[in-house]
Amino acid sequence: MRKPFIAGNWKMYKITPEAQAYAKEFKNLVQNVTDRDILICAPFTLLGTLAKEWNNSNILLGAQNMYFEKEGAFTGEISPLQLKDIGAQYVILGHSERRHILKETDALINKKVHAALQNDLLPILCVGELLEEREANKTETVVKTHVVEGFKGLSQSDALKVTIAYEPVWAIGTGKTATPEDADAVHVFIRKVLAEIYDSSTAEAIRIQYGGSVKTDNVDSLMAKPNIDGALVGGASLKADSFARIVGFVKI
Repeated sequence: MRKPFIAGNWKMYKITPEAQAYAKEFKNLVQNVTDRDILICAPFTLLGTLAKEWNNSNILLGAQNMYFEKEGAFTGEISPLQLKDIGAQYVILGHSERRHILKETDALINKKVHAALQNDLLPILCVGELLEEREANKTETVVKTHVVEGFKGLSQSDALKVTIAYEPVWAIGTGKTATPEDADAVHVFIRKVLAEIYDSSTAEAIRIQYGGSVKTDNVDSLMAKPNIDGALVGGASLKADSFARIVGFVKI
């Protein structure tokens, strides 16, 4: 049985006082939640603050990106060692905004996945299609490429440490959401791809989140689907009370 996994992605929002206030409120709201994993992926500048606020709590901490080298002359980048040092446990890799705004390639993202795992960081690998790709019936082709290239060279034991986040790009920050049925169908397809790469037991064990305008009013129906194991939440994670409601989704 896959444990539900709800993650918040703050993107480029919040400064230290805002993060401190959020951290205290959110910790109180979710302190009794034990049957699902809770993660916040915050900007680099806030990770140290949140690590202190949530020390010994049930809230996991993640970064939103990293470089694949441990150290070196890479001005403006941050390494997996630096993320571990400040208290991060997870890292989002291959987010659509990194792929399409900052032009990250599948090969680069795969290097980052390997580097994260080599340094005891757990990757959340984002996959998903653009609106024009969906309209051209290329969803499965695009998603398969992202999964196959993202997992390239990973052993079965390392693959089991990766979480996949299916994020249809057309549904991120737009208010549009794939129907629970559409999202679940893509998750089923992703498991088929994982079974082809590894085997069916590995495919069944890997957690797959849905991301794309997840909100308080749709999380219950999304999480009711058998292949949706969690959510990667953007805007709705920026307010402690709304994100706590998403974390506390009702099983229907």
